[in-house]
Amino acid sequence: MILVLQGTRDGRMITKKLAGQGYQVGAIASMDYGRELAVEYGASLVESDLPDKAAAWLERLGVRAVVDARHPFAVTEENELAQQCRAMDIMYLRIGREEINLTHHELIHPVYSMSEAAEKAADLGKTVFLTTGSHNLEHFISLQDTHGIRLVVRVLPEHRVIKKCQDMGINTRDIIAMQGPFSKQINKALFKMYRAAVVVSKDSGRAGGIDTKIDAALDLKIPVVIVKRRSVIAGNEYNWEEAVRIINRQLPLHN
Repeated sequence: MILVLQGTRDGRMITKKLAGQGYQVGAIASMDYGRELAVEYGASLVESDLPDKAAAWLERLGVRAVVDARHPFAVTEENELAQQCRAMDIMYLRIGREEINLTHHELIHPVYSMSEAAEKAADLGKTVFLTTGSHNLEHFISLQDTHGIRLVVRVLPEHRVIKKCQDMGINTRDIIAMQGPFSKQINKALFKMYRAAVVVSKDSGRAGGIDTKIDAALDLKIPVVIVKRRSVIAGNEYNWEEAVRIINRQLPLHN
């Protein structure tokens, strides 16, 4: 079995490609929507999380490779799973996304944490359009009272995520539940519709749509706060196509 830790489109593409080639693919996806997509893309085993005793579980399933395709911001340092895989002689492949090279522009503001992003956004405008999902919302929620800002969030169309936003005090009319990535035209239309004064995004690479967000915002003369990764995992990272080729070459089906 090839186990794919999902959380990005890359993970879904790996699952679809390997399952289509005849590999048995298992998937770990934390959200209901992600698990539905994993099944749709061909995963024969879908779980919401790794069990506590992951090593024994991996051995029981006969896992030959683990592909870590979680969001680039989800893992920023060497993790226990990678160490376990090496100890068990299981292939471990981390899927990475190359960050974009930001050109100097008066409307582009790079930062290195969500708390810093919240502070910068509050200084730049009263309607903050968050494209960073449902994680780390607490850094922005408090600004609604302290700085009088309006918070617009774009999140996955997942009931649990939408409820979390509502429970944290975000107005229902300011919750956009859509599956990305989005084109420049869609981003531009949404920024205009919600009268965004500042856009906040993580730099998750072109695969995550960061370039279309920046282009749309700059066209509208809207400042953009971009959260950069402070560090990356030591060692190699691969795109999803490279990962598939490595598995095909080193773990062929006839073995």
